Parts: sequence; structure tokens; C-alpha cells
Amino acid sequence: MNYSDYAKETWRHLALDNAAQDYSVLVHYATLAASSHNTQPWIFKLENNRIRILPDLSRRCPAVDPDDHHLYASLGCAAENLLLAAEAAGLKGHCSYDASTSGVNIDFEETTPFRSPLFEAIPQRQCSRVEYDGSQLSAEQLQQLEKAGQGDGVSIIVFTDGEQKEQVARYVAEGNTAQFGDSEWARELKSWIRFNGSEAVTKGDGLYGPVMGNPAVPRWLGLMAMHFGFSAKKQNQKDYRHIRSSSAIAVLVSEIDDKPHWIEAGRCYERLALQATALGLSTAFINQPVEVAPLRAEFARFLGVGNRRPDFVVRIGRGAEMPRSLRRPLEQVIK
Repeated sequence: MNYSDYAKETWRHLALDNAAQDYSVLVHYATLAASSHNTQPWIFKLENNRIRILPDLSRRCPAVDPDDHHLYASLGCAAENLLLAAEAAGLKGHCSYDASTSGVNIDFEETTPFRSPLFEAIPQRQCSRVEYDGSQLSAEQLQQLEKAGQGDGVSIIVFTDGEQKEQVARYVAEGNTAQFGDSEWARELKSWIRFNGSEAVTKGDGLYGPVMGNPAVPRWLGLMAMHFGFSAKKQNQKDYRHIRSSSAIAVLVSEIDDKPHWIEAGRCYERLALQATALGLSTAFINQPVEVAPLRAEFARFLGVGNRRPDFVVRIGRGAEMPRSLRRPLEQVIK
């Protein structure tokens, strides 16, 4: 199967007629959730009236995510999609943290089927790493986004002022400087880039090169291009343009810095991104200020959140749709 056909097969709605009996349909929607570097660090165990979402620690990113924050947040992203799909199929899901597995349990009971706007948006959501058009969001849109991004022990801060966005951009640039100076971070990122459609289809994971605005090229050429053209300076220039073009910057913040709250932050991010998609808006992560630990503490002081942990930084605006990263077959994630 070529890249285009694989992407169409992946990013689509499925019939839900039998989803209450065949949970693999729900897992399809769960796998369309966000994950750092599109590592898809999840395992699904299907039981009677329950789905367990477990961390797949073999897909860790220790350089960019040394404490596994993003990995566990990804479980929350997947859980949120799964809950929305279950509701559309006539199942009410009850989500809980399982300390024995550091995973998520979702227990089901029957309910009236409801296809919410957020559920409908699941196959359209993506991280759109392009310049946006800079247009303002309405008060109603901002209110909807803020409501979607809040959860149990997770709050959201939204910046729309130009100077505030410039301050966030400066933290992003400082994060870029630190990350680009880390050879392990660069090696890890390269290992997750799929430079062409053939690589993307074979692996079913990682960051498809054109998603980031790069042409599809052989791997050797892509690595050479990164060697000579990969720099904090160039990334900073791009990120400043991207941030200035954004309508808003949202920051999600956890009250407690632990796995249950990281998972909850993932759920909140996924709702935020789906709500943005439902409103015809684009989103993209600019997580550098929360990925570099010393910088994260400074960023928290800038936000005025005390000892609470900033989880994600997301820019929001109106931008073009980009090529899509792929997902692994269900048989690789259902155990």
C-alpha cells in the first residue's frame, strides 16, 4: 500500500454498529490520538466491559521525555478519543488510573449513542506545523477552547496578546537552543523521522517528513540535509514566524506533578485539539519550554503557577491542512 492509500485508510470514520461487541473499532479511534514524535506508546487489552490502556515503555523517548511525562500523557490522549468513540457507539466509559500498571482502565455501561462534534473531529485532527493567518478568535471560540482544555486537576491559560506571544516565543527559542545542543536529543529525533512515504508505511509510526514541511526524500539524503541544515537558529526563525502567526497560545498546567495528572493533561489536550478542529482551527505543539527541565521551572514562574507543572504549550489558529503521520496496524497494539 502506498502512503496516500495508507493515510486515507487510517484517518477515517468506521462503522460503529458492532463496536459494543468488537472493541477493536474503539481502539482504531484511540490510536488516532496524539503522541510525542508519534511514537504511539500504548498497548490495549480488551476485556469484558473494559479496555485497559497500558504504557509501552519500549517506545520511550528518554532524551526529549526523560521522566516519561509525554508518554503517560499520550495514554490520556488515547483514552479521550476512546471515550468519545464509545459514547458514539452507545457505551458510557468510566476512566480511572490503575496504579498497579501505571495505565488507564475504561469500564463500560450501556447508554444512548451520541456522536459529539469532538468525536466527529477525531479523523480530522492533526498537528499542523505551518504558519497560520493571524486572525482573531471570537470570545465564544475562546470560551469553548478554554472549557475543553480544563479537567480534574488540570487548568488552561490562553494568551492572545502580541507581547505575551513574544514572551512565549522567547522561551521556545531558549528551549531550541538547549535541545539542539544535545546530541542525544538530535539522534533520538532523527530515529523517529520517516523521510519518505515508503518508510512511513513500513514503520506506521514516527514523524513523516512532509508533515514538517520537508520534501519526501531517501533517508540518506534526509539525514544529510539535517546534518547541514539542522540548527537552533533556523528553527528559532521558523518558530517565531509560527507563533506570531497564531491566534492564541494555550498552556495546560497540572496541579500535581504525577502520572495520574499527566494522563489527565493528555485527555485535556486531546479535547482542546478536537474542539479546535471542530471549530475549523489548526493546532500544533510548541513544547520546548516544558521539555527542558530547568527552563520549565522558569516558564512556570512566567506563567505564575507556582509549583504546578506546565504540561503542554499549544498554538492555535487558522492554517492549511498538512500530510498526515500514520498509525501502526491494530494487531500491533492490541495484546
